[in-house]
Amino acid sequence: MSKVKHIGLIKFKGGASQDQIDQVFSDLMDVSENITGIEDYVSGQNSSPEGLDQGYTHGFVMTFADATARDSYLKHPDHERFKSAALPLVESVVILDFEV
Repeated sequence: MSKVKHIGLIKFKGGASQDQIDQVFSDLMDVSENITGIEDYVSGQNSSPEGLDQGYTHGFVMTFADATARDSYLKHPDHERFKSAALPLVESVVILDFEV
């Protein structure tokens, strides 16, 4: 079975403070540590000099053991709670998954 890379690009609303943004990624770290099948999680602020970010300021990458682990994460209650707390701060998000 192939591992799955789960990539998120986030554009936060103008009123979101740095503390709120930091809390979103801290909360996502907690979720990633508590759900079976997540092998790796990293996040950070855009630092690309290319100017191709289209307003997306932050991103994260999770590695799942396989598609079954990813699918379990998507419907997991901890993930649902995370989304309920984070999405009010988010203007736009792009999620892309691929197998490696």
